[in-house]
Amino acid sequence: MKHLQTPSFVEDITPKGTLYAVIVRSPVSDGRLLSIEYPRMPGSYTLIRASDIPGENSLTDTELPILAEDRISYKGEPLAILVGPDLPKLEEYASQCTVKTEAASPAPQPDADSGEALESDRKIFIGDPDTAFKGTKTIVTGSYRTGIQEHWYSDPSGAVALLAYDKMLVYTATQWPFHVRQSVSRVLNVKADDIVVNPCLLGIHLDGKLWYPSLVSCHAALAAMVCKKPVKLILTRQEDFRFSPKRHGSEITIRTALGKKGEILGTAIEAATDIGSHAVFAEETLDRICLGSVGSYKFSNLKIEGHAVKTATPPRGPFAGFGLSQGFFAAERHISKIADSLHQDPLEWRKNHVLNRTSHLAMGIPFKENVSLESLLDSAAAMSDYNRKWASYELLRTQRRESGYKERLEALRGIGIAMAYQGSGFLYEKFEKNIPSVELTLDKDGRLEIKTSMVSADNENALIWQQLAADMLSLEADAIQVVMSSTDKVPDSGPSCLSRNITVVTKLIERACSAIRKQRFRDPLPITVKRSYKPAKGISWANTPIDQNALTHLSWAAGVVEVEIDPIELTPKVRGVWMAVDGGKILSEQRARSSLNFSISQALGWASRERLSYEDGVIPENGMLLYNIPASQDLPPIHIDFAWNDTVNPRGIGELAFSCIPAAYAQAVSQAADYSFESIPITAKDVWEVKKIQQEAEAPGEKGEP
Repeated sequence: MKHLQTPSFVEDITPKGTLYAVIVRSPVSDGRLLSIEYPRMPGSYTLIRASDIPGENSLTDTELPILAEDRISYKGEPLAILVGPDLPKLEEYASQCTVKTEAASPAPQPDADSGEALESDRKIFIGDPDTAFKGTKTIVTGSYRTGIQEHWYSDPSGAVALLAYDKMLVYTATQWPFHVRQSVSRVLNVKADDIVVNPCLLGIHLDGKLWYPSLVSCHAALAAMVCKKPVKLILTRQEDFRFSPKRHGSEITIRTALGKKGEILGTAIEAATDIGSHAVFAEETLDRICLGSVGSYKFSNLKIEGHAVKTATPPRGPFAGFGLSQGFFAAERHISKIADSLHQDPLEWRKNHVLNRTSHLAMGIPFKENVSLESLLDSAAAMSDYNRKWASYELLRTQRRESGYKERLEALRGIGIAMAYQGSGFLYEKFEKNIPSVELTLDKDGRLEIKTSMVSADNENALIWQQLAADMLSLEADAIQVVMSSTDKVPDSGPSCLSRNITVVTKLIERACSAIRKQRFRDPLPITVKRSYKPAKGISWANTPIDQNALTHLSWAAGVVEVEIDPIELTPKVRGVWMAVDGGKILSEQRARSSLNFSISQALGWASRERLSYEDGVIPENGMLLYNIPASQDLPPIHIDFAWNDTVNPRGIGELAFSCIPAAYAQAVSQAADYSFESIPITAKDVWEVKKIQQEAEAPGEKGEP
């Protein structure tokens, strides 16, 4: 296959006469910008401020400023761009800049009752949950928290911009080239066609390069326009780590009213997420958190209240799943807590209450999936020997309770199970407003060209599309060229996220190949066919129409995690991970397994070690050194079983692990430690604190769970 290669990395691109740029950032979290005083510099150095922006001072579809003009919203916010020919000298001048500010009110805290800080609000009622709670004495309540997570992509964010042939050329590693084009066009006040975005290699990004490269590209392009020379802006690794978007943290409280047989009579959910200083994908993320918090179970009476809260910290960004994983952690952890309260096996409770053909998802969409969730749970249980292990570990936990929480030298073991689904594409049509498209051309020599703006971390998607087209049109692989090139050469296919590459674009290519197959022996060559994606409306969420396609083509997974807690170090060690996955037709087993293995490792990192927080509105300078991500030698044995459902179109699976593995891990550690953990990450320190509480709470003659 011929595949147009993009430049390797932004760092490798240095046009002749390039100037360098660094960002002057705010030293405070909140306040008014009064002035920026800079040292005496040669004429070849320039300081660019918000007043130099010729167009709109905001990123497309957001209120996020390119450069703060008056109000400062978070510590580290870009205030100015310093440009010059010598990078070390630039950094020296930047350190000598003095930013004068005027204090403002204290930064708002993530409190849903704070009217000023509340950005988005959701209130959903289904049935009569209030009556359900009045009619029962058995109510299970839990409050579940997840922390922020760094994307940790391979190279820091950066962009190179230059004027050439009356066009502004931008090179950057982005998942959404046309968002970069639109944002730069808006800021420079020029036509979008006069901006050409050249996507560079992404590497593994976990959706960390969805919108942030647009901001960095605007900085570089603005500097190139002002200075009339090529400008290269590459953030330092430390700078990127401290100020780039992180996964949204969440706090979700779930109250469930249970019937005499343990069935759910009513559920009340209150979900809150900190979106940082500006709303970027806030509604999409909040609604996915709310959806995930319902889980995959039957309900008749449901109340959901969701809150997206602004704080004086850097804006958050989507992590794989756009919030669905945070919701599923709460839902699955809560289901296990319900089962524990009823002294039932969490697996059996799930099997008795999962969705089936008579059920509906939270949005009212009928459950029409060609999959048995009970069978998926049974498959994961059989792979992992869950039933025997759970019974054994539960017996040991009961014995420890009865004998007291004494010092023991034997290792503690536990096992947990959870399940989740994954959709494809955005809920809201506004992110598909440019009608995502692909274009295919079959020329006179029998060669096929596939054009799309979709970019990926590797060439696997292109190989899949090549094989699909080769099979449908009876062509040799070498006769197919997949073009993922600059925005002036390919149609807008939308962002590479939410499994859109494998679901939306693959389907469009299939439709285009089908059209060419019908025309090729009737119409003269060349034949060009363009196919576009159209959202399917018909349902609403919080009184807003959504794209029904996002929740009608789901992939499913059940995951099991087994842990062992060392009696001395108290470190929970994962002994094994098992996943049973139904992702429809698997186009590439190698790619599917690789994707799941990687996402499992990242999900375990989020659940077990990646603790990160803001202090005084910013990640501390030593935050990157202390951040603990999984290494290859830390990974446990991973076992994956596919349902091989070839009658169903390919569906995304890369986010499934983030939605079921953390909850399974938390349940496993909870069984091993005999304590209900409701927050992640769970580390040795957390286990030590629980053990201390258990021992201190146990007076002579008293035994029981803390």
